[in-house]
Amino acid sequence: MAEEQTELDERIIIKDQHTKEIDLVNRDPKHINEDVVKVDFEDVIAEPVGTYSFDGVWKTSYTTFTVSKYWCYRLLSAILGIPLAVVWGFLFALISFCHIWAVVPCIKSYLIEIQCVSRIYSLCIHTFCDPLFEALSKICSNVRVALRKEI
Repeated sequence: MAEEQTELDERIIIKDQHTKEIDLVNRDPKHINEDVVKVDFEDVIAEPVGTYSFDGVWKTSYTTFTVSKYWCYRLLSAILGIPLAVVWGFLFALISFCHIWAVVPCIKSYLIEIQCVSRIYSLCIHTFCDPLFEALSKICSNVRVALRKEI
C-alpha cells in the first residue's frame, strides 16, 4: 500500500513538471529581456528644446506609436508565437538529445581513455627523462657564473 502511494506521488510530481502553472502577470520572472524590449516612445523619439511640434501632433504620435507597437506585437505573437514555440521546443529538444546521448558519453569515453594514456605517458617520462635530467643537473651543478662590470 505504501509503495503504491509513493508511486502515485512520483507520477504526480513528474506530471507537475510538464504541466506547471504559468504566471500570466510576470511573464519574465528571470529577467531575460530586461533591457532588450523596454523601448518606449521617449526612447525612440525626442524633440530637443526649441524644436517642438504641435502639442496635438506630439500626443497623437505618442498614442499611435504605443498602440501600434502593442497591437503589432500581439498580432505577430498570435500568428507566429505557436509555430516559433514548436521550432524552439524542437531545437532545444534536439540540443538536449545530442548533449545527453552524444556529447557527454564522448567526453566520458575520452576522459577514461586519456587517463590510461596519461599513466603510460607518466611511466615513460619517469623511466626515460628523469634519469637523463638528473644526469644533466649533476653535470651542470658545478657551473658557476660570475658577472663583472668592465669600464
